[in-house]
Amino acid sequence: MFTGGEAVLVKMAMAVGCALLGTFFFVWILRRLTFRDMILVPLVGIMFGGVIGAATTFFAYRADLLQSLGAWTAGDFSGVLRGRYELLWVAGAVTALGYLYADRFTVAGMGRGFAVNLGVRYDRVVNTGLVLAAVITAVVVVTVGQIPFVSLVVPNLVTLALGDNLRHALPATALAGALLVLLCDVAGRLVRFPYEIPVSTVVGVVGSVLFLALLLRGGRRMGLR
Repeated sequence: MFTGGEAVLVKMAMAVGCALLGTFFFVWILRRLTFRDMILVPLVGIMFGGVIGAATTFFAYRADLLQSLGAWTAGDFSGVLRGRYELLWVAGAVTALGYLYADRFTVAGMGRGFAVNLGVRYDRVVNTGLVLAAVITAVVVVTVGQIPFVSLVVPNLVTLALGDNLRHALPATALAGALLVLLCDVAGRLVRFPYEIPVSTVVGVVGSVLFLALLLRGGRRMGLR
């Protein structure tokens, strides 16, 4: 509504700012909740995202921007053209920076008390991770659109296979995420050839099934039926 006619870089800056605001507010909510299983954290995120999505849809309806909102929230590679895809290099540079913090993120993931005892500045590391994740997400959404479940499913599957050491898991996570999106994009182009199903739709179907499997696995581990 405020930067619709501006350059892509201005839109990206607005998206980064809103992503940071929403991310820190989400973390504020999490710190006031108690979870028996960390797999429930993404469920809270989905509910939080649903509330934000409802408010966004309301404003888009009032401003007659529902069609534009649909274009932003449905990931589709057909709109990635010269002059737009170059922004993904920003996401790549931020990802490389995040890899340099991989060891600190691993320690921080073990809890505040453990991290502080090892001399890690817990709040600084967590806030750095949130900023990096928000910037990467904003750049990708501005360039491609929203692609659901990739960040929920792929890291958990890789962690189950390789463990929690992020320095070892991050390259595998990047490759596995790219492979999942690529396969879903190919499937979306072939299912109704010569028409194309947006990659976000295919990833949403596949990712939801995998995410439910992870939830059920977590429930069995806790002795729930």
